[in-house]
Amino acid sequence: MIARLNPNLIPVLLALALAGCTVGPDYVRPPTTVPVNFKELKGWKQAQPRDNVLHGNWWEVFKDPKLNELEIQVAPANQSLAQAEAQYHQAQHLVQSASSAYLPTSTLSASANRFRAASGQSVAVKGVRNLFNTALSIAWEPDLWGSVRRQVESRENEAQASAATLQALQLSLQATLAANYFQLRIQDELKALLDETVAIYSKTLVITKNRYAVGVVAKTDVVQAETQLESARAQAIDVGVQRAALEHAIAVLIGKTPAAVSIKPEPLTALPPAIPVSLPSELLERRPDIASAERKIAAANAQIGVAKAAFFPSVNLASSTGFQNSTLSTLFTAAGRYWALGPAGAALTLLDGSAKNAQYKQALDGFDASVAAYKQTVLSSFQEVEDNVAALRILEQEALVRDKAVTGARQALSMTDNQYQAGTISYLNVIVAQTVALSNQQAAVELLGERLAASVALVKALGGGWNVTMLPSPDEAGGEVKWTDFLPYPMD
Repeated sequence: MIARLNPNLIPVLLALALAGCTVGPDYVRPPTTVPVNFKELKGWKQAQPRDNVLHGNWWEVFKDPKLNELEIQVAPANQSLAQAEAQYHQAQHLVQSASSAYLPTSTLSASANRFRAASGQSVAVKGVRNLFNTALSIAWEPDLWGSVRRQVESRENEAQASAATLQALQLSLQATLAANYFQLRIQDELKALLDETVAIYSKTLVITKNRYAVGVVAKTDVVQAETQLESARAQAIDVGVQRAALEHAIAVLIGKTPAAVSIKPEPLTALPPAIPVSLPSELLERRPDIASAERKIAAANAQIGVAKAAFFPSVNLASSTGFQNSTLSTLFTAAGRYWALGPAGAALTLLDGSAKNAQYKQALDGFDASVAAYKQTVLSSFQEVEDNVAALRILEQEALVRDKAVTGARQALSMTDNQYQAGTISYLNVIVAQTVALSNQQAAVELLGERLAASVALVKALGGGWNVTMLPSPDEAGGEVKWTDFLPYPMD
């Protein structure tokens, strides 16, 4: 249904558009259940004061120069991050696109016609005629119900969510690189241990062969010693498979081909650092994935207002001015000028097959879904912190016991070697002692890797030093708008 508006009402509509009302609910962050403390912190020593470590380049707490060198290459070179950054810029431009609805649209047109009136018609000038025309038209739909404002609000929140997602991805990639790096160094430690074991087994084989040559031991002792040696050599070679895969993964994380990256084997010097753990309530402000989920709720809330505004009538205002003449040379003269104010109209949908109502309900459902996703993200974040605090505390206790086991196994092996050389025990006892010693040493090295991995995972679970103040403001979420963006053609 279209109703013509009196031009005298146009100033009133302009005033209403400027004052405007905004339908739909104002955003309020949904409440979440937050524990007072993390239960797994009991009995675990953390850094003091609590906030003295996780700032900026969080990986520096491990004090490994090579790790520092690799980490700073993630942000500028990783292609997944480049993709996420492009998506953030895309979200910024969606804000600009939504904001453009605040302003009127203007169209410049020109036309030329050459025609002849049909015979039998009464016309002032018969025969072939020319008609030239230029026109400048302006159209505007006042945002009376806040639909545009809600749409801009939604787009700004989505851009903020995209920025937080970018930060979450960067943190995840940095944590993945750190975990891969430490696992690579663990492989270096295992290789060094196995090479040392091969050297020891080689000496044992020489001793056994000499004893066999003088008839002190049987041939089976020599065979068993050779088998033990070759088994250790095979394990040492097998370590290279996992190390190569980790090195290749690190190369991709820093945006390079595996052929372009070579990390020399070095001893592992890093130890699990003391990590400050914030209060559970502070965790909500320190994880970019939680911030992203929360901003998506705000965006969904604004969409409710957009859907609700569609139930109200829309108002359109238009005006045009131009020149029209039958002669091109006299087109731009005062006599050829014309103008028009209007049409001004209002439209209210009476029947649409419940389409608007369905869209409104979809917006409500979208809000409910985003709230559920936010609360699940919060719950998962608490779980990740608890899991890794517990892992660090328990693994530290295990490390103390494992160190004692390694010391005992080495002592047992030394005594067994002495007894074997003295001829008081068989070579089978030596094999058992060697196997137990190697097994405990390998377990100790792998346990250190687990502790470092848990440390990295805890840093990631705590947000890696990020906080919600790093989110772009609503103005920043809209990106930079240049005057050239208003031109009718792109200026790259």
